[in-house]
Amino acid sequence: MARVCAYTGRRPVKGNIINRKGQSKKSGGIGTHVTSITRRKFRPNLQRVRVKLPNGGTKRVWVSVKALKANMLQKA
Repeated sequence: MARVCAYTGRRPVKGNIINRKGQSKKSGGIGTHVTSITRRKFRPNLQRVRVKLPNGGTKRVWVSVKALKANMLQKA
């Protein structure tokens, strides 16, 4: 199952790790240079919680902490 928030739709997004080498111009050097770029993922802070459904049942779903703090759901 994909790690996606059931309420906000937050999901992992792709980004880069950029490695730089050298002394900055501000510090008296000739500037920094990019030595490598590596792909990475930014993963959302998801928790698996039991949620009360409108029909009276309960279900375990992945929910972002932002949704939990904002009281977007009713915990069982």
